[in-house]
Amino acid sequence: MVIMRKSVTRSVFGLVALVILTGCAGKVKQADYYTLNLPAPPDPPATENAHATLAIRQFRAPTYLRQGAIVYRTSPEQIDFYAYHRWAMDPRDFVTHSIIARLRASQAFARVQSYDGSRDVDYVLSGRLEKLEEVDYQGGVKVQVAISAEMTSITTGATVWSNAVSEIGDVNKHDVPAVVSEMDRTMQRAIEKLVTPLSAGWAASSLGAQSPK
Repeated sequence: MVIMRKSVTRSVFGLVALVILTGCAGKVKQADYYTLNLPAPPDPPATENAHATLAIRQFRAPTYLRQGAIVYRTSPEQIDFYAYHRWAMDPRDFVTHSIIARLRASQAFARVQSYDGSRDVDYVLSGRLEKLEEVDYQGGVKVQVAISAEMTSITTGATVWSNAVSEIGDVNKHDVPAVVSEMDRTMQRAIEKLVTPLSAGWAASSLGAQSPK
């Protein structure tokens, strides 16, 4: 009888613990996911002037930007992460895809494609997303986006163009959706500033076959 009562007691405690754990699990906060809504440029008209072809590697980024969580800084030295606010897409991917779309629309190149390792293009563009973060230590809430890129010749390996930009945007309302909205606008400005000198310079060069001046 004593053994049976002990077994029943253990079973009751086990059921109580299970109920408590189940209740706690039901209250676990789910993460919210975000993406940048960078508008696609219009389809470019056919052009006969551009002859150079370009492949774009996936942009690189620091490890902390590849972990999925949206980043904020409370000082220049301290990086923090929103535990329940994450990117739905790798930030490197939406930067890469957006730059491909904009250079295709620029008409500066006869073909713009993702880099697949082949050498059937004239140039390769490589880049890095340096910063994509909320900044909380410069008075008010801001976001910062920084991107760099360079283009090299497949034939010679020489760098024929490079650029680096950094853009800061003000956030009027301190919540994550407002931060992401401002990141979207700031990213658009940064990408335009990054690629416009390339597309404009290359389109103005002799049939796109020489380096822009």
